[in-house]
Amino acid sequence: MQTTALIWIAFMSVWAFAAMGYDKRQSKKKGQRVPEKNLWLLALLGGGIGAYFGMQIFRHKTRHTSFRIGFLMLAILNGVLILYLFGVTLPTNSFA
Repeated sequence: MQTTALIWIAFMSVWAFAAMGYDKRQSKKKGQRVPEKNLWLLALLGGGIGAYFGMQIFRHKTRHTSFRIGFLMLAILNGVLILYLFGVTLPTNSFA
């Protein structure tokens, strides 16, 4: 189950990253664009990390506050899920 979830997140992240790059290229060429709802769907289905890094690397959709904040939050959520699946625990406050 863990392996399947990790593979899923990796696959969706690569797909979302590629979609961001493709959409940026199409926007420069005035070609057929990827609908924003499809970019969001890829990010929501596990591709938050790839969507966020694609946005940063391709400098695409960075003016849209909803994308900047939303993709960042989804990337953090995916990262926390990956850490959980690897069994990493966060340190607790020992001052109590």
